[in-house]
Amino acid sequence: MLNWIESRTGFVSMAKDFLTEDIPGGASYWYVFGSATMFAMIMQIVTGIFLTFFYAPSAATAWESTRAIYLNPFTHFLLSIHYWGASAMIALVFLHLLQVLIWGAYKSPREIQWIVGVLLLIVTLVLGLTGYLLPWDMDAYFASQVSLNIAGLPPGGAILQSIAQGGGTMGTNTINRFFGLHVWLMPAALVALVGAHLAIFRHNGPAGPVADEPRTLKPGRFWPDQMFMDAFVSLLVFLIIVALAFFAPPFLDAKADPTNSQFIPYPAWYFLFLFGLLNLVPIFLGNGPFPELLAAIIVPTIGILIVFALPWIDRATTRSFSARKGIIGTTAVVIAVIVALSFYAQNTIQAKIAAGPPSQTEAQILAAAPAEAAPAAGGASDALADGQKIFSQNCSSCHGATGMGQAGVAPPLAGNSMVTGDPKAVVTVLLNGLHGKVIMGQSYAAQMPAWKGQLSNKDIADVITYIRGGLGSNKASAVSVSDIH
Repeated sequence: MLNWIESRTGFVSMAKDFLTEDIPGGASYWYVFGSATMFAMIMQIVTGIFLTFFYAPSAATAWESTRAIYLNPFTHFLLSIHYWGASAMIALVFLHLLQVLIWGAYKSPREIQWIVGVLLLIVTLVLGLTGYLLPWDMDAYFASQVSLNIAGLPPGGAILQSIAQGGGTMGTNTINRFFGLHVWLMPAALVALVGAHLAIFRHNGPAGPVADEPRTLKPGRFWPDQMFMDAFVSLLVFLIIVALAFFAPPFLDAKADPTNSQFIPYPAWYFLFLFGLLNLVPIFLGNGPFPELLAAIIVPTIGILIVFALPWIDRATTRSFSARKGIIGTTAVVIAVIVALSFYAQNTIQAKIAAGPPSQTEAQILAAAPAEAAPAAGGASDALADGQKIFSQNCSSCHGATGMGQAGVAPPLAGNSMVTGDPKAVVTVLLNGLHGKVIMGQSYAAQMPAWKGQLSNKDIADVITYIRGGLGSNKASAVSVSDIH
């Protein structure tokens, strides 16, 4: 059988050559970061695929489906593994790049291999960023809103921000875009980059440890020594992830409410340094567009470009530590600054949270049943229930789950005399949409789509009935399908 496979694929001889190749300096735990990262990536892909079976990406269903995942012990544990696996993968990619940097393994002929590795770190961070929004809870919404606002800072950024969030405000389109990036585009890019990284690695071979005379290094075999070390560390990573998933599962906050402007978001740990920089720079330069642009865009971009160009910036002719004191020293300083900014951001955010009102426990959040439409007389209860679902899916991301509106973006619907007055006015707005500015005590953007042709007449009648008679304190009469024309 093996001879038959070998004659048609060459896989047997390739595997033999790989397992028996020499490793400069012999087997070492310094070489395990790449294999451990690969293991974490596979674990993320597998758990992510299973989670898509239970997750429903829309503003009306994202939090509800996540809550259902939390209420089931198996899927909750699966989600916890995926959550901690993401942190493990980002940490391992960073450690792998750091080890390559310290050893100078980015130098010729491995410049392209270094660039691909940096791209892998960026893609992994984007995966963490896009996945953070998907639960659609309060923290996910407002932390992602900060990220999207950062995207809109540079010239032309408003276009990029609008594309990323699917319009002028966050809602179902935002979830769908982030879901597509997280589940399809970024994993595809990750697998392609890993394939390129491995192919280039196979072409160049391992760089080996730093030595003044590489030819004096004693070689060793990949099998069994290095494979055992790789497997052992991968198992250790898996056990740590499982322990964290079991003892410290991720917290699910209340469902996203855009009207709650007092909520203090807590970013993922790998973006804490950026939040720290955003809070620190205005202290010295004052508030305004430029300090934000400097902290959120200019400084990180310059840093990334320097990291990409490192093989050409480092002019040392050898990889020895003594010849690269400047690079290693600068790296130590940058890491210290990142750690300090992260602690500063954490302390600042925790102080703001402590100063605010107490939040619900996760048990209270999970125990709360999803809001149901209020019953009504005259046989309108079904229309109210259906209208509430349509409102949650299409309207709540702008007007708020309770219809309180969003300052400068969408006017309140609860307690609005225009909504509870002549129903023809509301029918006209829903059918034809609104564009430009609307003045209702204050100015609103009023970028509302026309629902004519997008929703059925029955759906439009039901959502108007809910807005007029079931939203907040509104108690106006229902509308029928015959009113929609």
